[in-house]
Amino acid sequence: MKITVETIVKAPIDHVWRTYTTPADIKQWNAASSDWHTTAATVDLREGGAFSSRMEAKDGSFGFDFAGTYTKIVTNERIEYAFGDRAAQIEFNQHAHGVTVRITFDGETTHSVEQQQSGWQAIVENFARHAEATQPR
Repeated sequence: MKITVETIVKAPIDHVWRTYTTPADIKQWNAASSDWHTTAATVDLREGGAFSSRMEAKDGSFGFDFAGTYTKIVTNERIEYAFGDRAAQIEFNQHAHGVTVRITFDGETTHSVEQQQSGWQAIVENFARHAEATQPR
């Protein structure tokens, strides 16, 4: 089952792309709720390159590595990756109101579709807020 989330970022495409793919920025926005954070991130942004984000509960009770391999990169337009036996694609579409960032991913069976969609939506909304707040003036 495919699940899609999206947001509009009011910032230039170059900034949106860079903010989405830079480890220091990823650590700032990559969390679904305020009681979680990303403590480490690595990005080898090329087809066949690996990525990893260490996501942890702030109270230290749980953590996991969200990691995978990039399968397609089109700068300022598209990122595709595999993580485990699942895949995701991120589209960056520039328009007059900013950049629509749309993520479509393979769902898993442990959590409901609604839980997965709300978690990924919260992350992409955090991304939009961070990208807008850090854009050059």
